[in-house]
Amino acid sequence: MEHQENYFVNNKGLEIYYQGWIPEGPPRGVIIIVHGLHEHSGRYNHVGSFFSDAGYAVYGLDFPGHGKSSGIRSYVDSFDDFTDTLQAFKDLVHGWHPSLPVFLMGHSLGGLIASVYLLDHQDQVQGAILSGSLVRVPDYVNDFTIRLGRTLSSVLPKFRILGIDIDGISRDPEVVQAYRDDPLVYTGKMTARISDAMNRGIDRLAREGSKIKLPLLLLHGSEDRLCDPAWSEYLRDLVSSPDKELHIYQGLFHEVYNEPEADMVFRDVLKWLEERTS
Repeated sequence: MEHQENYFVNNKGLEIYYQGWIPEGPPRGVIIIVHGLHEHSGRYNHVGSFFSDAGYAVYGLDFPGHGKSSGIRSYVDSFDDFTDTLQAFKDLVHGWHPSLPVFLMGHSLGGLIASVYLLDHQDQVQGAILSGSLVRVPDYVNDFTIRLGRTLSSVLPKFRILGIDIDGISRDPEVVQAYRDDPLVYTGKMTARISDAMNRGIDRLAREGSKIKLPLLLLHGSEDRLCDPAWSEYLRDLVSSPDKELHIYQGLFHEVYNEPEADMVFRDVLKWLEERTS
């Protein structure tokens, strides 16, 4: 396997970091990893290595304000900053592998980013694998809170409002501690603007999600307390894809690729990919 890393400049003039895990022989397909809120592509090194060893060219980027990319931590001007940056990166990857099928692999907020991206660009990829997807507003967030967040987003967009339950990411204490100790992970509160951007992305997906017709593999831990497992059931029922598959793993927390049973999850994803790239 060859590991690559570099930067490109997005449409806002921000330097965006990316890396790749490239197999030794000719790849059979391409996977683009779409990471979650406040994390970065480097947390998927084991994912990239596994699928590269299986014959796929795997790439991941750090979104604006995340990881090694430039930008204010936990801040975007709008949800388009995510999807436009993903499109620019996808164009780069397609230029390197013009004849290969491309699959998105989105986790958490990355599941929402990938889903909204598909509303406009599903003709450019062959399918998506979405885990622990943040595609609904939590029940404890009422309409008043959403309106307040939108007001703050307009007048105090960089105001910090809400944190993440770090202990809920995995049952493996070493994964949780590594997350806390990772200097590229932002562990503070999210800004009002990024919270509002996510809510707007959720609203758009709710209105237009039936447009999605691509093959989808949806993954969720049954004990995920960051993103309700019912949200993946909602996404499955929302899209129009004739080829859609949902796995809810009993006992697993939010990051199914970072649970003790990750090998089982990897095997399920690889089987799904191989059935669509053979």
